[in-house]
Amino acid sequence: MAEFVEIIEVGPRDGLQNEVGIFDTSDKIRMIDALSVCGFRRIEVASFVHPRRVPQMADGEDVLMGITKKPNVRYAALTPNQRGLQRAISSGVDEVAVFASASEGFSMANINRTVAVSLRAFRELVREANKARLPVRGYVSCAVSCPYDGPTSPDRVTAVAAELMGMGCYEVSLGDTLGKGRPVDVHRMLDRVLAEIPAAKVAGHFHDTGGYALANIEASLEKGIRAFDSSVGGLGGCPFAPGAAGNVATEDMNRRLLELGFQTGIDSGLLERARHIVADILRKSAREIDSHT
Repeated sequence: MAEFVEIIEVGPRDGLQNEVGIFDTSDKIRMIDALSVCGFRRIEVASFVHPRRVPQMADGEDVLMGITKKPNVRYAALTPNQRGLQRAISSGVDEVAVFASASEGFSMANINRTVAVSLRAFRELVREANKARLPVRGYVSCAVSCPYDGPTSPDRVTAVAAELMGMGCYEVSLGDTLGKGRPVDVHRMLDRVLAEIPAAKVAGHFHDTGGYALANIEASLEKGIRAFDSSVGGLGGCPFAPGAAGNVATEDMNRRLLELGFQTGIDSGLLERARHIVADILRKSAREIDSHT
């Protein structure tokens, strides 16, 4: 039997948050329901940040309570603080995520806190989530380079990832937030991280700004990584990282993994249907923007 590689769909959160315009809650629900039948085990669907920071994510409660949940899928939300965690819990989320940076410049631009201060705050948040029996996933952004600080030291990435694991995260997802890393950069970073953290607890999160996302995924596979984030249609980027284009497209990654002989559990036909639904939602949003300009 072919070896399994898990694809974690993050389009409804990390994808939509960087698109222009505000999307109807009903459209988000339609998108997530279409993705829920594709074979994903985990889908990130909301972010409980302050609406002023990311207005596209203001309706997290309504989204989580409106979707048709599938019993074999965990629905996750980003929770940057205690208020966000409580909102997520009351909405019936299955899993939460915290987001730390490996670079000081990005941390200040994203959450206006130093890396050390943000990690201290996350310790209590993770403790509260675990009390509520919610698994917590940790993100490490700027794992290769930062738009403000330049190249990121693998030692910094490792230190932040180890801190997240130590406070109780079950997995850390390492993000090439700018999408400009190359396989040699990914190898160098993973060599250091995997000396401290088992590959089974590490995921990859690659943006495709420079066109190297699939090559970087293959570089990560060589190091034993077997979980990757992606966004249907290549949606997204990051609103706090100037120049960052979209995430690697789920359909492209799924196709490449199958070509390499891995098993993903994703139904390609249903994924294509979901991609068309997303394209329809984006066209609708574009028409609404045009009508107001």
